[in-house]
Amino acid sequence: MDRLINIESNKDIPKKYQNTPIGLLLEYHNMGKSYDTYSSAQLLVGMCMDNRKHLHIPDNFAYIIRAGGANMRHSEFKVSYAISVGQVRHIALIGHTKCGMVDLVSRREEFIEGLVQGAGWTKQTAEEHFDNFAPMFEIGDEIDFIVSEVRRLRQRYPKIVIAPLMYRVEDNLLYIIQ
Repeated sequence: MDRLINIESNKDIPKKYQNTPIGLLLEYHNMGKSYDTYSSAQLLVGMCMDNRKHLHIPDNFAYIIRAGGANMRHSEFKVSYAISVGQVRHIALIGHTKCGMVDLVSRREEFIEGLVQGAGWTKQTAEEHFDNFAPMFEIGDEIDFIVSEVRRLRQRYPKIVIAPLMYRVEDNLLYIIQ
C-alpha cells in the first residue's frame, strides 16, 4: 500500500488531475466538496461490484460500471458508449482493498457450495462454471491489476485521461495509485 497517494487537500491531487473531473471526484469523495449540479456525466467510473464501496458524488456526475475487481475487459462496449455517445473524456478506474477477486482460486469450494446450496445447481455444473470463468475474473494483486488495466485502456483509448485509484475499505477514502 506504499504506492498509494493520500488525498486530503487539493494540493495532494497530482497536477494532471487538478481541475478535471478526476480531481472533482477526489474533492467530492475525500474532501466533502459541496455538490455542483450536472446535466450530463463528466466522467466514467469503473469500479468493483463490492457492496462495501459507495462514492460521494453528485447526481448525473458520472457513468458508473461495476464489475468484479473493476475488470473492464468484458465491459468495453459500455466504456466505448460513455466515450462516444456520453462524450466523457476522463475515466477513474477504482480498485479496492480486500477484493474478493484476489486469490479467487482459494474460494473455489465456497463458490461451488454456494451455488449448490443457494442456487440449486449440481456440484458438477458449479465446478465447471467456476473452472471455466474464474481464470477470466481472477485479478491477482489489487494495485497491480488496476495499473495494468489502466495501461490497457490507455492504449485502447489514447485521447482519454485515465486515472488509477484505490478505495480503501478500511477508511472509505480514495487514493491515487503511483
